[in-house]
Amino acid sequence: MDVTRTLVLRRARLHRRDAPVDVVVRAGRIASLGEASEASDADVVDLDGRWLLPGLWDQHTHLTQWALARGRLDVSGAASAAQAVVLVAERLRTDPPPPGRPLVGLGFRDGTWPDAPSAALLDAVAGDVPVVLVSGDLHCAWVSTAGLRMFGVATHPTGVLRETEWMPLMGALDHLTADAQDALVDDALRAAAARGVVGVVDLEIADNVAAWRRRAEAGDPPLRVRAGVWQPYLDRVVAEDLHTGDRLAGARVTQGPLKVIVDGSLNTRTAWCHDPYPGVDGPPARGVLNVPGDELVPLLRYAHAHGLRCAVHAIGDAANTLVLDAFAASGARGSVEHAQLLDPADVPRFAALGVTASVQPAHIPDDRDVADRHWAGRTHRAFPLADLHAAGVPLALGSDAPVAPLDPWLAVDAAVWRTGDARAPWHPEQAIDVVTALASSVDGRPLGLRAGDPADLVVLDDDPVALAGAPGGLRTVRVAGTLVAGTWTHDTL
Repeated sequence: MDVTRTLVLRRARLHRRDAPVDVVVRAGRIASLGEASEASDADVVDLDGRWLLPGLWDQHTHLTQWALARGRLDVSGAASAAQAVVLVAERLRTDPPPPGRPLVGLGFRDGTWPDAPSAALLDAVAGDVPVVLVSGDLHCAWVSTAGLRMFGVATHPTGVLRETEWMPLMGALDHLTADAQDALVDDALRAAAARGVVGVVDLEIADNVAAWRRRAEAGDPPLRVRAGVWQPYLDRVVAEDLHTGDRLAGARVTQGPLKVIVDGSLNTRTAWCHDPYPGVDGPPARGVLNVPGDELVPLLRYAHAHGLRCAVHAIGDAANTLVLDAFAASGARGSVEHAQLLDPADVPRFAALGVTASVQPAHIPDDRDVADRHWAGRTHRAFPLADLHAAGVPLALGSDAPVAPLDPWLAVDAAVWRTGDARAPWHPEQAIDVVTALASSVDGRPLGLRAGDPADLVVLDDDPVALAGAPGGLRTVRVAGTLVAGTWTHDTL
């Protein structure tokens, strides 16, 4: 669409409006709501009573990893190490990687497995083919002996690399050119647009400023992108005087927050907790603290002084306490990413400090079994979305793709129903209603459209409130169209 032309969306059904209205879009914004007159310079689309809402955001993604994951071996269904090995053997038989390339899988969750993963198990079916299976939480990898050699790791007792053993190696996993990766990212973003997504926060563990400037040279991406910055690249962002929200490249890429990972994850049993994990002795019993408070506070203070919001990963309850302490001490603004297990005393502190809880509800059905085992007796305060909402804490929904698919409807459904299969909802007292879940998915905008708002919109064939009446219903919502600044990025109308 020519952005200089007017777009009239006729007979759009809006949130909390009884009758359809016409919505006029001009210069990338909503110009008016009501009955629109014909205009010779207007493009007119009859929505015929379809629902029109603000477009959806995914507030936590790792875009390059998600783009690559869409073509990787899915081992998320394996209930044991032995089953994962069978999946590896089948892929090697039917679709082996090119010579010298690794077979990469994604999604294993060994927290409930009856057997232990090891390099020897993979070696038995892979031989000299490097195999790297990345866990569903991205915090560890199960690697064959040939895969260890590929990474320059001479020996390892198990072949399971966790946290700081693994994170620095993740970027060396794939041997694709920048152009090839960029093409995969563009394809993944177009698929996200088809699910009503208008923007993402990209927290890829990489030099995101350079990556998105390179990508924008080929044209604006299909969605709005906030490019997060990691500590190794922070000084350059500061030197360029880039603040969160500043335009970084093109019309749609802006500077995002500083990202910091304070602890590990639940499945890897490295989330830093007040109480020990069952059956674990010694220093690892409470998990892993990657960034202690005396390092975190000056880092957040430095970022805040230079106009950057802070997105701080904290999963365990002890990690969340430490991070909230750091926000209080530094004066920084931003979000706690994940906030999966909370001390009840910390819930009101989010609101008091103005800290957003950036949560990924699709992890609720994925993690319920491992939480029941490793957080036994504590799960009533795991993923406490209802408590956070009741305390007035801003919620921002995301996926953590590729940990969960980049599809906001999966997150909304999980937030409302807290189940992903035929089982009863898990701790349903912590569910939130569909309107709250949707309002937490549109980047702080009201669900009811207003004149002057950005024309970042989604057109739905279905009423999401009606679909929320049964578990899984919201996952089936049909997206008819998506607009970013009044330009169609997905259109089936």
